[in-house]
Amino acid sequence: MNYSRNRTQFLHKPLTLPQKSETLVMVKGEAKVNEIDLRKKPVKLAITIPAYNEESSIAQVIREIPREIEGIDEVEVIVINDGSKDRTSDVAKEAGADKIIQFPSNKGLAIAFKEGMNAAIDSGADIIVNIDADGQYNTLEIPKLIKPIQDGKAEFVLGSRFAGTIEHMVPQKWYGNKLATFVVGLVSGIKVSDAQTGFRAISREAALKLVIHSGYTYTQETIVQAAHKRIGIVEVPVEFRKRDGDGNSRLISSVITYAKRSVITLVRTYTSYNPLKTFTYLGGGVFLLGGILALRVLIHFISTGMVTPYLPTALLSSVLAIIGFQIIVIGLIADIEHQNRHVMEEALYRMRNMG
Repeated sequence: MNYSRNRTQFLHKPLTLPQKSETLVMVKGEAKVNEIDLRKKPVKLAITIPAYNEESSIAQVIREIPREIEGIDEVEVIVINDGSKDRTSDVAKEAGADKIIQFPSNKGLAIAFKEGMNAAIDSGADIIVNIDADGQYNTLEIPKLIKPIQDGKAEFVLGSRFAGTIEHMVPQKWYGNKLATFVVGLVSGIKVSDAQTGFRAISREAALKLVIHSGYTYTQETIVQAAHKRIGIVEVPVEFRKRDGDGNSRLISSVITYAKRSVITLVRTYTSYNPLKTFTYLGGGVFLLGGILALRVLIHFISTGMVTPYLPTALLSSVLAIIGFQIIVIGLIADIEHQNRHVMEEALYRMRNMG
């Protein structure tokens, strides 16, 4: 299986689960190695589908999900109904969804994704696939999507539309996706071709390590987190089909609003994982600007013995220097908080793993 290597980014080689356990035993006075095949443990795949007013398309998505996949013993379909006002839940149940999580009101894509992940983890899933309910992704490509995880090549797989085929995508979404992907690359330090894809697979181990903080979008934050937590990422090319109807996403009501909130999420995520670097650069820049202004005043004072007419400049330089220093101090405090959060996330990971 080729994983589109020209468009694939491996962050770090992930840990491969052992295939055999060796136990040293004594048989008639001789040492012998007993091998226990760990692959006999049933492997469960959970498909999570966030949905909002998708009664017209969700049935086909669920029915087309392959229930027999090589290397998978059980497939569970989990629908997260994000406060739909139509018959999304009823249609999903009739189509064969195994579990439906019902929100009384619309909470947003990130919350729906997080609840789906938690439900999949609680159900004992070894691999989790997230897919949109609008039918634009081909569910028959799920085996291809999870193959890198099964082969130990990655822990996090992105279904890249731009590495595959796009039947239709409006220009503003095309350019918006490209821009967001570029920014995610800058923030995360890894190169991917489609950071916005809603078709992705993740191993149980990686899912336990991710903590979604955003209440609006999960796509960029999970990639940035994965990069900082050294979770192996790979992309596979996927098909992106034209959406029936007006082509507008029901989970994302406004492209502009989505873009604004995505930028805020990226800035927050980057700052939370790089507080000292962020605030040192910012505070250092402000302090340097104050120093440049102060230098001008100092040169004038040395040559004339007076501060005037640069007294306002001298005051401004002092204020900037103080502000810059304070920003750097904030960065030091934020870095301590970051270390504390890292310890808390590690403790949460261990608790979830034990559960």
